[in-house]
Amino acid sequence: MLIATDYFFRLQERHPDAFERLSRQPSAYQSAMAVFAHSHFLSEEVLQHPEWLEELCAGPTLHQSCSADQYADRLEATLPPGLPEAVDLARFRRRELLRILLRDVRGFANLPETTGELSHLADAILDVTLRRAIAHYALRHGLPSASLSILAVGKLGGEELNYSSDIDLIFLYASNGDTAGPAVITNKEFSKKVANLVTDLLSRYTPEGICYRVDLRLRPEGRHGEVVMSLDAAKTYYQSRGRDWELQMLIKARPAAGDPAPGRALLAFIEPLIYSTSLDFTAIEAVSQTRLRIHEQLASRKLNAAEIDVKLSPGGIRDIEFLVQCLQRLHGGREPWVRHGGTMLALSRLRDKELLSPIEYGRLTSAYQFLRHLEHRLQFEDDRQTHSLPPNPEHIARRMPPAEVGGVVSAPRLLEALHVHLAEVHEIYERVIHAQQPAYLAPEPAAQPSNLVRFLDQKAPALAALLALRPLHRSALAFEHFLEKMFDAPGWLALLDRDSTLAGHVLDIFETSPYLSEQLVRTPDLLAEFALFRTPLNPPPPDADPPALRRYFRREMFRLQAESICLARPVFDTLERASQLGEEILAAAYRIAAGPDTPPGMMVIALGRLGMREFDLGSDADLVFALPQAAPNSSEDELPRWSRIAERLIEILSAYTGDGMMFAVDSRLRPNGRAGALVQTEAAFREYFERRAEAWEGMAYMKARAVAGNLEAATVFLHDLQQIDWRRYGQSGRSRVELRRMRLRLEREQGVAQPLKAGSGGYYDIDFILMYLRLKSAGFFFKQLSTPQRIEVIEKMGHLDHADALFLRDAATFYRALDHGLRIIFGHAEADLPKSPLHLDMLTDVIGRWTPPHLHDQPLPDKVEQIRSRTRELFDRLFAVS
Repeated sequence: MLIATDYFFRLQERHPDAFERLSRQPSAYQSAMAVFAHSHFLSEEVLQHPEWLEELCAGPTLHQSCSADQYADRLEATLPPGLPEAVDLARFRRRELLRILLRDVRGFANLPETTGELSHLADAILDVTLRRAIAHYALRHGLPSASLSILAVGKLGGEELNYSSDIDLIFLYASNGDTAGPAVITNKEFSKKVANLVTDLLSRYTPEGICYRVDLRLRPEGRHGEVVMSLDAAKTYYQSRGRDWELQMLIKARPAAGDPAPGRALLAFIEPLIYSTSLDFTAIEAVSQTRLRIHEQLASRKLNAAEIDVKLSPGGIRDIEFLVQCLQRLHGGREPWVRHGGTMLALSRLRDKELLSPIEYGRLTSAYQFLRHLEHRLQFEDDRQTHSLPPNPEHIARRMPPAEVGGVVSAPRLLEALHVHLAEVHEIYERVIHAQQPAYLAPEPAAQPSNLVRFLDQKAPALAALLALRPLHRSALAFEHFLEKMFDAPGWLALLDRDSTLAGHVLDIFETSPYLSEQLVRTPDLLAEFALFRTPLNPPPPDADPPALRRYFRREMFRLQAESICLARPVFDTLERASQLGEEILAAAYRIAAGPDTPPGMMVIALGRLGMREFDLGSDADLVFALPQAAPNSSEDELPRWSRIAERLIEILSAYTGDGMMFAVDSRLRPNGRAGALVQTEAAFREYFERRAEAWEGMAYMKARAVAGNLEAATVFLHDLQQIDWRRYGQSGRSRVELRRMRLRLEREQGVAQPLKAGSGGYYDIDFILMYLRLKSAGFFFKQLSTPQRIEVIEKMGHLDHADALFLRDAATFYRALDHGLRIIFGHAEADLPKSPLHLDMLTDVIGRWTPPHLHDQPLPDKVEQIRSRTRELFDRLFAVS
């Protein structure tokens, strides 16, 4: 067992000056004690290099995550020119592990951030070593005619690396050919030399230990295969001879170093082979047999009876990963959304598509986070790749995050929590895999009073009486899981018992929103948000960092959505408030990305739903970034710096962590789409829209609005862009023909898959009607216009008669209410009405709260058809071809 004070005394003996400096700084002292209490091998490093700890505590890096590019820059700065020494690579890894461990154990980073940084560190070391190795051999042989890519698979591929993981790699070169130097060799020979050198440098034992254990056994043909393979040869192998487990393993594959193009090309080719387009359970059975063999091997090792392998035991980490990959393979063919290499995000996406129930998702994610935290604490003690819990795990228990063991840090509590997680995962695995029937397909048992509910009579009689008056018909089981949490939080239970309004709101949430209900089950402290109903949105703290910003966004978004249900807020009011929240987040993220002293030079412009102030739960943010001509620090020479700021802004908003992500960012509406620079000058925007933009691009900017950065310049800029649009499409009379053609093309391409939006009479009909009539309003500019405001303006200008305006308001309200209801049920947008009668009943309930009586006066499917029919009639009349 590590004794922190012993290390502190040794530090005082060896480095008295450093000891004195660390002792005077509370944060540095806490960091030193944290290292000494958690990791033997890093404690020894601090005794050798106390300046590492001093430098960490003197700067801001403990409170910031690091990208692979940032790690690569740091590594390059430490290395002399030429081929790196293995010891230098190993020392750099250990130095950065010290920073990552401190962020982890001091609570500055959550699990996804920790595993992400461990993966970014490995990516950087791989990439720098690869580049140096290529340069080393190029001196004699010249550069090859084809590039080299390193694919990461396993934990590194999923960006979920451990503190002491092997790194599983596949080396790939683009094509056959020769080098261009004095001693010509083939691309294959050159790539093989480089691959062997990289593997040796990373795996060589040094006084600082090894950098990484490199495992190449997952390459085609395993141990018997070539160390490096051409892209064409790899394609042939996987298409003709790839075994089922090899295909499944590639779910986690990604280019980690070198030129990503060959790696991406291989993965794009293999993806159709990985994902089945029908429910073929032979794939499940194949991987289950592999799992059984692992359990047999585990048993044959004859561990001490008191030891538990957190990775390979039934219900352990491997079972969760197998379960996720099986479901991805089965459903990824028809649901591309579930394809992702990271286990945590893949679980979330499987839940999104109802391939896991909310309860299954909650238990699997809780177990996975618990087991990974435990695995880390087993490994970072001595930098050993171990997964076995020792017979007496008291010192391991003390290192666990208290929240993972119910706040009580002790070996018995750790073992109790571990056995519960293993049992729950094992039960879900057996049911979902072997029964071949996911729980979401199973009928819910008839609701009957459980012992838990009956126990309420003693603990919370007023709440029990309310439940008797308002029994739950749609979500009794989920509410029982919530009550389990409440019995562990007597303060919240007492509040629910004495506050009937709060209790009523909670029952309302459970009856109408499985998504919000699950959030309450996972985070009971969200109950505090109900007390803030009807209060204005509070801006985020001015000094918020990205994790604090994510927590703020999660709380505020929960409150807005809960208000929409419990207070029956008009749907456009909710969308307006969600848009305000999105803008607050954008402004705060901009400040973090740019730095507090950077003037607001860049213009951040929102299009789509955020541009119209109709943002919602699960919405993407369509953003573009431009530099105004006259602002300081906005010359073309500044584009690289502003591009880095924009990239950082996007990373802050869309990073997936244990708290989820805030929202995805789509920046493809910039000039030239993906091929265009992320940040472009105002002049480049103008030139593009005057000469080369297609009609649909110009129309998209009719719904644009400045949201962050240089707001004043952006508003003027958008006015000018819309004048260009009006001259090209409104004044010229082209808009009706162009818009009609665009709309019908969208219907052909997307109408079947997305009938509520793109089908005949769907929401796009309303949007295109309003764009067309707006273009007739000779150059009028409005800073912002929601759909109801657009209708009002167009009616006042005489382009829409009163009866048509009334209908469009009704249709827009109905479609937005329908979309909003689907989002609060599922947590994301849906393309059509739900097939489940239960969910259809929930949707009917909430739509009735947000729409006037004449919009819910018949069954929901019938009302949808009626609205679609009348909407298409109006579209055809306004866009009639003369």
